[in-house]
Amino acid sequence: MNFKRRLLIFLLTFFILPLNTLALSKYLVPGGMNIGINIKNDGILVVGFYETLNKPSDLKVGDMIISINDNEVSSINDMLKLIDTSSNEVSLEIGYKRNGVLKTTNLKLQKDTDGIFKTGLYVKDSVTGIGTLTFIEPETNKYGALGHPITDSKTNIKFEIKDGKIFKSDVLSIDKSRDGSTGEKNAKFYFDTIYGTIEQNEETGIYGTYSDDYDSKNLVEVAEIDDIKIGNAYIRTTLEDNKVENFNIEVLSVDKESDTKNILFKITDKRLLAETGGIVKGMSGSPIIQNNKIIGAVTHTVISDNTKGYGISIIKMLESIE
Repeated sequence: MNFKRRLLIFLLTFFILPLNTLALSKYLVPGGMNIGINIKNDGILVVGFYETLNKPSDLKVGDMIISINDNEVSSINDMLKLIDTSSNEVSLEIGYKRNGVLKTTNLKLQKDTDGIFKTGLYVKDSVTGIGTLTFIEPETNKYGALGHPITDSKTNIKFEIKDGKIFKSDVLSIDKSRDGSTGEKNAKFYFDTIYGTIEQNEETGIYGTYSDDYDSKNLVEVAEIDDIKIGNAYIRTTLEDNKVENFNIEVLSVDKESDTKNILFKITDKRLLAETGGIVKGMSGSPIIQNNKIIGAVTHTVISDNTKGYGISIIKMLESIE
């Protein structure tokens, strides 16, 4: 009897504790402010090639270089230093990852007339851009932004984070969307005014810890995906400096099964359409509010009609926070 009782207690504890750790926030501080974003990749991403006498071995676009001659590298500076110290060698042993699988190859160097070694590789180790903050969770100071991952624009490879930060960024002007071409926000960066860290780069957005001041009493309730209705809603976003404003939209349909495109909507706000022509780059992450609840965030535009776009359910974003 005692054994059975102990077994029951153990099973209840085992099943209950994980459920508590997955509890989602009921109230969030809504975002809408423009943010600067900088991510340093955990490795060196191959994004292209240029012609040399020596073909760049087995490497392909999208490969992630992680070591040279058994020395770990995580930045282009690391790579250049090792190439300089290995200048008497004809080739380097390159360790790299392709689709998560570790591989090695030899990379032959070529010295030009100025004595500079050429690798034949175009590489990238960081990315800087802008987006929109979606929410802050007031109990933990965790935030979510973008609603989609940060990827390399040429390879569409998702960056693996070594470290990153979000920081102050003011909107200076907007290139309007027109004729099937998506416009963009133009912004000024304030790299020293840090808003927070970037700790996750997921399919549903970027996440980290918010460290700047904010109004923790400015709360909106979190909507379940079943709460989203066809009809009026609004987005919070920034068109000038860092002034957050509300703009009307209409929810056209809801897809509960999609991983990231849960809400199809159309911009109906005449001022927003006049100033932007529709959705523009930099709006990603703008929170969507309906019936005084946060239902999601802007993620994509419909290329053939920039007045329409997709949003991700706020529940999908909250579920991604570690």
